[in-house]
Amino acid sequence: MTATLDGIVPVMITPMTDDDRIDWDGYAALVEWYLAHGSEALFAVCQSSEMYFLSLEERVELARFTVELVDGRVPVIASGHIAGDLDGQKEELSAIAATGIDGLVLVTNRLAAQDEDAAALRSHLDALLGHLPGDLTLGLYECPAPYRRLLTDDEIKYCADTGRFGILKDVSCDLDVIKRRVSLTKGTPLRINNANAAIAWPAMQAGGGGFCGVFNNFHPDLYRWLQDHGAAHPALAEELSVFLALAALTEPMGHPKITKLYHQRLGTFASTHSRAVTYDIRERFWALEANLERIEEGISLYRNKIAALKPPAT
Repeated sequence: MTATLDGIVPVMITPMTDDDRIDWDGYAALVEWYLAHGSEALFAVCQSSEMYFLSLEERVELARFTVELVDGRVPVIASGHIAGDLDGQKEELSAIAATGIDGLVLVTNRLAAQDEDAAALRSHLDALLGHLPGDLTLGLYECPAPYRRLLTDDEIKYCADTGRFGILKDVSCDLDVIKRRVSLTKGTPLRINNANAAIAWPAMQAGGGGFCGVFNNFHPDLYRWLQDHGAAHPALAEELSVFLALAALTEPMGHPKITKLYHQRLGTFASTHSRAVTYDIRERFWALEANLERIEEGISLYRNKIAALKPPAT
């Protein structure tokens, strides 16, 4: 049976030590932070995890470690789908699938080269579907690196109708596209999970499956409140959605290193070392820490506003 993969799903980062090793203690602390702040599933081994800079052994160990630590508290999905050739993808996806994850996520730009057509994508996808375990829930991820390949309506409908797919991490950043995709997948297990903060609230209202964006690394509990209680408090929901959209504008300031800096400030782990971002983000992005301080103030402000709400009448 296809697992339910929905809701507030952080794209996990990978804490590292200053000597370029995975910081497993820091990673364990980060997992507990996600769970304590309202996450409903965890997406390990994704672009935010720096999967393009991890060996296959590291990608497999990240997935396995996450599954063992979470121990069934929420679903764990993982990708690690980075190889350019079909045989390499079969090897890496099979290895990730064997870690006990609840969902295996296929990256759409790995299903066909940038200059290949829909027929090539369908052929590649079918080869993977024939190879992977039939009882494992699959997902789709329109990862923007190395290039963004958005699925066509026909491709989404085909995947939905197989009954094997439980989540699409939507990177269209277009509310009308999300609405159309929600309609296309109605009655199937496939849920459309938006990744763009600017349209997070209207996408939820349109029937999208929660939120799977970078800023679940900062305040997943605020997205969780928006999803679960926003409709009952429309004025605060609109106000909060503006803050969430503006806060997310700092993502281009060196994510995932800026995200690691945020967690270093929280005390989740010690180092901001990143293989994907090797430059000094403080030097490149002026007033970066001042921006983080403002985001922290906003997070505290909205947590306090939510805490002050009167409980619903019984």
